[in-house]
Amino acid sequence: MHLVQILLPLYANDGTRFPQQEFLRVRDELAERFGGITTYVRSPAKGLWKESSTTTVHDDIVIYEVMTEQLDRAWWRGYREELARRFRQEVLIVRVSEVQLL
Repeated sequence: MHLVQILLPLYANDGTRFPQQEFLRVRDELAERFGGITTYVRSPAKGLWKESSTTTVHDDIVIYEVMTEQLDRAWWRGYREELARRFRQEVLIVRVSEVQLL
């Protein structure tokens, strides 16, 4: 079993907030394809990273999770690229972990 997490920014690089409809669209797409989804949207997570030795960048994000038996890497690569375009990101994080259900 695989747990796939998508980290989506709440704001574009110019500071404007993405419309709620964009997040609902992602939720609906994933729920339709995988039969369920978990979203962490009530209290945005904070991302922080060093872009250079003198520049620190932060982001408010929401996290979407789905579980899947089969990991279709080609589909996920294409979907990540599509989300990066829709959310105007140079890099958009989609990560996967192998999990065991207890």
